[in-house]
This record gives sequence, C-alpha cells and structure tokens, in this order.
Amino acid sequence: MLPGPDIPHRQWRVETTLPVAKLGGAALFVALGVYLADGDPVRLGAGALVAAGLLGWGVRDLVAPVRLAVDAEGITVIRGFAGRRHLPWTEIEQIRVDTRPRLGLATETLEIDSGGSLHLFSRYDLGTAPRDVAEVLRTARASRPSGPPGGPPR
Repeated sequence: MLPGPDIPHRQWRVETTLPVAKLGGAALFVALGVYLADGDPVRLGAGALVAAGLLGWGVRDLVAPVRLAVDAEGITVIRGFAGRRHLPWTEIEQIRVDTRPRLGLATETLEIDSGGSLHLFSRYDLGTAPRDVAEVLRTARASRPSGPPGGPPR
C-alpha cells in the first residue's frame, strides 16, 4: 500500500563515501601488512585480519545500503548482515534519540524500541541527523489513520 498524502514514504541509507573508505582501508591494511611483514607471518596475518573485517563491513554497506524506511504501515529496519524486518506501527513502543558526549562532541543515536527488539541507528547509518529522522518517524506514526496504540506517540 502506498502512503497517503500525510504519511511520508522515505528511506535512509549509508552515504556512498563510507563503503568506499572502508574498502580503501582494507586495501591499505593489506598493503601495510605485506610491506611491514618482513617475513613475519603474525604482522601479515594481523593486516589481513583487519583488512577482512573492513572488507566485510564495506561489502555490507554496498549490498544493503538502506538501513531504515518508513511507509503507512510502519518501518522497515535492517536485520542481520543484509536482511530486512518490517515493524508495523502497532509493534513500535518508542522512538527516541539518545545523545551522549564522546570525545568532547555530542553523538546521537536513533533508538526504535519494538518491545522484543531495540534497533539503533547512527548518523553514519542514516546519512543524516538521527533527530531529523526521529521527527519524520513520529510524524508518520501520528499521521496514520488508526493512530498509535494506547494514545499519542511517545
């Protein structure tokens, strides 16, 4: 079902530069491992291990760039490596933004609580500020015809 005029149909994805940086970092660690190994298999193995981690992380961003989507029925979140899970509005208990100081800067995390699971998204997952995404989700939730269960959205 397509969303009505008051319900936005939006999706948020990883910015293109992130997987490129991760894949470039993987290549850099392979090169450094080979260059610095000097016959030491531990150095070569450490470089290859870090490169494999970055490669997997970068491939995930390429295979499943959309982390979150909203429509009239609810939201769709990423699940596992590249799967999807649709959460109807009736299952969503809370949408909030957690702000914490880290290294002198405030970092935000979007939290979507569906009772049985908690879904966390950073700015890097969404490509924009989590507070802006939370506002769109709250608006969509409030705009749905039947309204949220148990009263107004939190």
